[in-house]
Amino acid sequence: MTEQKSAFVVSADWLEQRLTDPSVKILDASWYLPAQNRDPKGEYAAAHIPGAVFYDQDVIADLTSGLPHTVPSPDAFAEAVGGLGIGETDTIVVYDGPGIFTAPRVWWLLRTMGAKSVFVLDGGIDGWKADGRPVTTEVPEPVAARFHPRFDAEAVTSFAQMSAIVATGSRQIADARGAARFTGEEAEPRPGMRSGHMPGAKSLPSGVFSVGGRFKSLEALRETIEAAGIDLDKPVVTTCGSGITAAIITLALQSLGHTDNRLYDGSWSEWGSRSDTSVITGKE
Repeated sequence: MTEQKSAFVVSADWLEQRLTDPSVKILDASWYLPAQNRDPKGEYAAAHIPGAVFYDQDVIADLTSGLPHTVPSPDAFAEAVGGLGIGETDTIVVYDGPGIFTAPRVWWLLRTMGAKSVFVLDGGIDGWKADGRPVTTEVPEPVAARFHPRFDAEAVTSFAQMSAIVATGSRQIADARGAARFTGEEAEPRPGMRSGHMPGAKSLPSGVFSVGGRFKSLEALRETIEAAGIDLDKPVVTTCGSGITAAIITLALQSLGHTDNRLYDGSWSEWGSRSDTSVITGKE
């Protein structure tokens, strides 16, 4: 019996067959933590999937927020993405380095801004290279497109909304940071932040959703989420260190047909750096 896979994730075979299709646009959305010791721009320049343009998550953001890669205004997003040759009606494939790491954030953001046909590449560029598939150093010169944004404000949770969720328990909280960061045993990678988690949060480390950079089957995703204590019949807000890997949980939820989910954009970069927020250490 064939395992059912996410409708939002495409295989390398699928993409390779469409490399010459002008309606398919490819984004390299690689981004790394300092500890990973990888240079996304340098790797893109050295070898990327033919036709892919680089999407800089640190630049296509609200740079006035004081927080990393915050959701930009719809108009600013539309201008930046349009400049990459992307329109909201295109079929868009987003990839990252190891697969199912930072690409889901851009998948989520594109959809939140109104794009409908957006997918994540299974296995990332690492898997693509390991398979011996074509790469290039040629940087595309895309013709600017018009991206008409239709921003879904309900997809994004603000600090005030997150504070109310913690206070009332109105939504389940799924935290994508590593287990040791969740419990407070491991210090946060960004200076000046307390360790631990929000009251009521459940630990769902981002790495549990994939194996070798490939997204798990729908059945395995369901088992993973339910094992963490998340009820798929109830609303969820996702969070992480800075709003990137939280989107992996969002991808898993939406792959399972769960639609009542939001992403806390400020995530722990905001919550953990404030002195007026409740922080819990330990497993609960």
